Amino acid sequence: MAKVKVTQKRSGIDRSKRQKATLHALGLRRINHSVVHELTPSIEGMIKKVAHLVETTEA
Repeated sequence: MAKVKVTQKRSGIDRSKRQKATLHALGLRRINHSVVHELTPSIEGMIKKVAHLVETTEA
């Protein structure tokens, strides 16, 4: 599987509970915090749900 680096670029403040929970599930805590995940279908779906808040690059 490919690895993807996910970086939070926008705040989770004033977002729905679902989006906040998705950011937490991805392991993101604050702006400019990055985590590396294997690109599985579930991770890909989570990234798509909060694509406007995060930035992704290949790792």
